[in-house]
Amino acid sequence: MSTYAGIEIGGTKTLVGFGRGPDDLGDCVRIETTTPEATLGAVVEVLKGQAGAGGLAGIGVASFGPVRVAADAPDYGRILRTPKPGWSDADLLEPLRRFGAPISLATDVGGAALAEGRWGACKGLDDHVYVTVGTGVGMGVVANWRLVHGALHPEAGHMSVRTAAHPDPFAGVCPFHGDCLEGLVSGPAIAARLGRPGESVGEDDPVWDVVAGHLAQMAANLTYVLAPRRIVIGGGVGGAEHLLARVRRALVDRLGGYLPHLDDPTALNAYITAPGLGGRAGVLGALILAQDGA
Repeated sequence: MSTYAGIEIGGTKTLVGFGRGPDDLGDCVRIETTTPEATLGAVVEVLKGQAGAGGLAGIGVASFGPVRVAADAPDYGRILRTPKPGWSDADLLEPLRRFGAPISLATDVGGAALAEGRWGACKGLDDHVYVTVGTGVGMGVVANWRLVHGALHPEAGHMSVRTAAHPDPFAGVCPFHGDCLEGLVSGPAIAARLGRPGESVGEDDPVWDVVAGHLAQMAANLTYVLAPRRIVIGGGVGGAEHLLARVRRALVDRLGGYLPHLDDPTALNAYITAPGLGGRAGVLGALILAQDGA
């Protein structure tokens, strides 16, 4: 019997899973994300085993960005200019075409947003935003049950957030913009600020108030511009509950009472929340892409 393949290509690891959703997703195969040739070659070998067992009905790819997701673009399926060595202009889809199955593509955060909407923290909501804060900062936007893509895909990580009201002497680490959101709050940014990785920083360290202030600016901007029903914040940095609590408090200050539906603490806790699917959201989103594209 044929099945669907979901591939989540992250900046540090790639996951490959098979099935139709959380109930039949078995153990995913983890592949270290090294070079495009080695990583995609290992993905192909995993898919060969499943294709031989019964064929693939569809393949979904949820990849780190920036990546060209517009199917009518001449460079569809290619990674765009990225600081990740060797990945600029990498073709994600060509190695997968040998299987003869329909292939669908989105960003990894886009896939996670789809999965959180179908099975996770945003189940039943027709519009929401998923933000991941880890090695980088990414965002997936769902409106009317569908991912939002334009000329590219939403890029919250490169949002400008520094203001006079929230001074930050740190110059940032983004190779393109320095002090954009990603350059200020990502895992590498925290490590550069403090000289040690974020995992070793205690919950009471004042750096978390700085990070929360910047994330609250992001959340306020998304609230004003997109008016989502919920904002999910996850990732190795963003998913910590102590940080989410700080973000909620800072968001209230930032909104200044302008949106009274978020004045209630219960509503605010539901509005800014952690993912419901944990580390499976990206690969489950890729399975949704595979099924929708088949």
